[in-house]
Amino acid sequence: MRILRLLPALLAPLALAACVTAPANRDYAAFRAADPHSIAIVPAVNRSLEVTAADYYLSTITVPLAERGYYVFPVHLVKRVMEDDGLSDADMVHATPPEKVAELFHADAVLYVTIEEWESNYAVLATTTRVTLSYALKDGRTGETLWDDTERMVYQPQSSGGGIAGLIAQAVVAAMERAAPNYMPLARQANWMAVNRAGLGLPAGPYAANYAKDADVFPSGGAKPKPEPGSETAQAAKP
Repeated sequence: MRILRLLPALLAPLALAACVTAPANRDYAAFRAADPHSIAIVPAVNRSLEVTAADYYLSTITVPLAERGYYVFPVHLVKRVMEDDGLSDADMVHATPPEKVAELFHADAVLYVTIEEWESNYAVLATTTRVTLSYALKDGRTGETLWDDTERMVYQPQSSGGGIAGLIAQAVVAAMERAAPNYMPLARQANWMAVNRAGLGLPAGPYAANYAKDADVFPSGGAKPKPEPGSETAQAAKP
């Protein structure tokens, strides 16, 4: 019965930290010149020990790009076409010139994602889940890198309360996270931050209302970006 009274603690706020590696005053001159309208997302390279990470991740990236105003080729169709073309291994796909990949779909740009971390570490009273993703968007005509970014999300569930009851609740929460790590929400959050962060993410695409109207937020020539009016960005803390 005491455990039942502790269940509300399982719904206590979560500890979530986000880290971003990106240059200050990013230059969008090459991106503006390329003006990509359509993006093909190739299978992610998985550097983690979780063998299913790449397949799970692939389902998270389409929505933020589409909501940003870009046409995104269906990811599973892209994967199937690559396999039919003899490129079933993600490392082989990433080593293939972007121009060749883009030609298969008549895409303006190709997005490459590498899963650097996709892991959950359990230590009895605490479980820490980490997702680190590296992104590179390349021009489908020249192969030039138009945009890149790295996002690292860390999730550690917290229980409220102290004493023996607090320790029991913390152990239960940690065990639940170990049994079902919170990878997908972290991946979605990383994608959102990478794509939408003012001055560091992607400029509005051709199907967005503010297309070609955000040069002050995503400047060319390394000028200091201005905050995007009305934009909402997630809180980020240094790791």
